[in-house]
Amino acid sequence: MRFGFLLKRGKSEAVELARELAPVLQARGCEVVVGPEDGPALPDARVVEQSELGLAVDVLVVLGGDGTFLYGASLVADHGVPLLGVNLGSLGFITPYVRSEAAAGVQAVCDGTMPLEERMRLSVTVHSEGRPSVTRPAVNDAVINQAAMARLLDLEARLDGEKITTYKADGLILATPTGSTAYSLAAGGPILSPNLEALVLTPICPHTLTNRPLVLSADGCLTVVNVAANAAQLTIDGQWSCPLGRGDSIEVRKLARPLRIFKAKASFFTILQRKLAWGERPA
Repeated sequence: MRFGFLLKRGKSEAVELARELAPVLQARGCEVVVGPEDGPALPDARVVEQSELGLAVDVLVVLGGDGTFLYGASLVADHGVPLLGVNLGSLGFITPYVRSEAAAGVQAVCDGTMPLEERMRLSVTVHSEGRPSVTRPAVNDAVINQAAMARLLDLEARLDGEKITTYKADGLILATPTGSTAYSLAAGGPILSPNLEALVLTPICPHTLTNRPLVLSADGCLTVVNVAANAAQLTIDGQWSCPLGRGDSIEVRKLARPLRIFKAKASFFTILQRKLAWGERPA
């Protein structure tokens, strides 16, 4: 098997762990592959351009936090490459393994005993006057928020052509079930079980207090148009962004190819209990 490694930038612990895991895999006849930025950390590994990583590996091991994991997903998910996330960050909802479990985890992947699960992704297409349309995938969310000035936005949302409402708010979060525990949760959105195929619309500080988060079927086409006079900013998974002027829109659909990740040993609800301290009484 070909194991790719992606290390969190500036994290010495990620370098140390990669140097522990690489010999374990190489001793089992596996090839270790890294991008140019991680080449110095693993001098015995094969180095490929990050744009080629999805074709060069069978598994991507991510050593970092959820942000590093999302970046890794953007590199390999379109090729069907599964990801194994080892959390070296602070929260880590989608990097559920800890450092002490990493060696056993990669060996279980080698043995074929670690189960996989699939997570829905979004296809986000930006339509902007005077520019060609751009389509990007999203694992967590697409966020429309204020650009340079803190002014309310007017964002018209439609599902399959039928108007939902015009949100007057600081912004709007369009989240997958995986992303429901990220920015959407912080903005008051619901938590969705990650095996669902649904989309969450969570307004950010809505001026109309009756606007509440909304859960929609993932089978439709959601369109959001910036009808405000002021510009907005679209950010996808915290990794890519572009401006949205007046009249610009985004079109959001379920992506045909899901994200494949290795399942955590703990259940989703156990992870929620640990990460969010559910059921714990204050000291």
